[in-house]
Amino acid sequence: MRSSRRCYGARGGKELDPPFRNPFVHELRFTPLQKAKIALMTVTLFPIRLLFAAFMMLLAWPFAFVATVGRSEDTVEPECWWRRVVDVVLKAIMRTMWFAGGFHWVTVKGRQALPSEAPILTLAPHSSYFDAIPVTMTMASIVMKAESKDIPVWGTLIKFIRPVFVSRSDQDSRRKTVEEIKRRAHSGGEWPQIMIFPEGTCTNRSCLITFKPGAFIPAVPVQPVVLRYPNELVRATIPLNTYQEDLKCILFSHSFKILWLTLCQLQNQVVIEFLPIYTPSEEEKSNPALFANNVRSIMAKALGVPVTDYSFEDCQLAMAEGLLRLPGNTRLLEFAKLIRSLGLKPQNTEEELEQYASRARKVREERLGLEDLAHYLNVPVSDTLGEMLSYFEPEDGKMDIRLYVIALSVVCRPSKTLQTVKLAFKMFEAEDDNTVREGELACILKAALGVRELNAAPLFGAVDGGGKERITFDEFKAFAEQHPDFAWDYLYPNQEGFHSCPDTPSSAPVANGFCMDFTSKDVQPDRNPSQKKVD
Repeated sequence: MRSSRRCYGARGGKELDPPFRNPFVHELRFTPLQKAKIALMTVTLFPIRLLFAAFMMLLAWPFAFVATVGRSEDTVEPECWWRRVVDVVLKAIMRTMWFAGGFHWVTVKGRQALPSEAPILTLAPHSSYFDAIPVTMTMASIVMKAESKDIPVWGTLIKFIRPVFVSRSDQDSRRKTVEEIKRRAHSGGEWPQIMIFPEGTCTNRSCLITFKPGAFIPAVPVQPVVLRYPNELVRATIPLNTYQEDLKCILFSHSFKILWLTLCQLQNQVVIEFLPIYTPSEEEKSNPALFANNVRSIMAKALGVPVTDYSFEDCQLAMAEGLLRLPGNTRLLEFAKLIRSLGLKPQNTEEELEQYASRARKVREERLGLEDLAHYLNVPVSDTLGEMLSYFEPEDGKMDIRLYVIALSVVCRPSKTLQTVKLAFKMFEAEDDNTVREGELACILKAALGVRELNAAPLFGAVDGGGKERITFDEFKAFAEQHPDFAWDYLYPNQEGFHSCPDTPSSAPVANGFCMDFTSKDVQPDRNPSQKKVD
């Protein structure tokens, strides 16, 4: 009977809300007086500072060039007196450049550890390109794109600090990068310290997001370093509705905007605090995710900010280009976090999703409890799996597995929403005419958007047109192609883009300019890491 076709959920589930604040957003509101000051500085102080900064970089170039001539990339030569002189001169030039840019006071707290004591420095929060200040003060190595060394002037300056280069063209680059960091970290202080921003992207400094484990894989002592900027202008954001083809010019535009606003200030200030060295326990040495979480907790306590388990990938999900833009009350970020915790993200996305859908179609309306869900997903029963079951708000403790497949498809390929809807239609459509009814479309869309309530009647009626009370995927696809903004017009016309805080507009993060995601694919976060040293 067609009337028996339904989906289950939306009753008595655990309340799972979006994060308390979107860490990838920063909004600036200027008073008329502030706007007037910025306008005045733009035509007076800004061009002078910009030209002086360029001059100082050109001045530093010959020193860096001489110091790198004939130097091996695989070994460290004995430190001779003239190289030490060059190091001091370059530090002085860079400090002069920052001073001319308005950073008159750079406050340093604590003591920087020796390379033999802590081979790796972990810095957070990463909020702007001015985080290069501690790099130029310490001349520590960093992780950089291999293409950077070919940039005139800049490439020579970068090569002086012996960075670890990541090549986009090399498929095995991540593994090689991790191995190189391990090699340097275990050299006994022979190599310069490596400075890493484990967040992997820029945030607004309101909290510390998930640390990528790459800096902690070598299992050596690290020294946490926290950064503070009293100046609110030194931050970075990108609009949520940025399209991929516009991303490069948007990145340049926002980078220049940060530079412009900062150089228009009479003075800027940064505080660099070196925290005590953190030596990992045996458990942490074998579990980089636990090591990273514990170091993050210490840094968050020093900064007086909370931590959140959301990551850059979660923001990518929220900002993804597609026909079904996520609404403000989406819960898919919570679902994505559970998927990561359970280690369920497919490696071969298309193939595995088709297999999941085929199995779900066979069971159709058969609902799964906790043990059945564990068997279906091939994972042990755990509290995290229980949270996954609660996410779908099951009736009588049992859920419709088709909803899981839909949500997983969105998380794995957020920009391919039509493919997700097509997959969902295959699981819900009637076998005789390949159609779905209004209630089933509502179930599909609620799972795809991660919402509890949704009125799909206006959209269903618009797609149906002739009043057949049933639609096919081809009809839905044709309507979506003719009305690309159908989600805003029919599903949530009064909603705005992704928000996790009412005071913050929809934005996405700027790509990290200093530390790339070099975490080895062989290293996965622990499914349920326990806190050993830090509660």
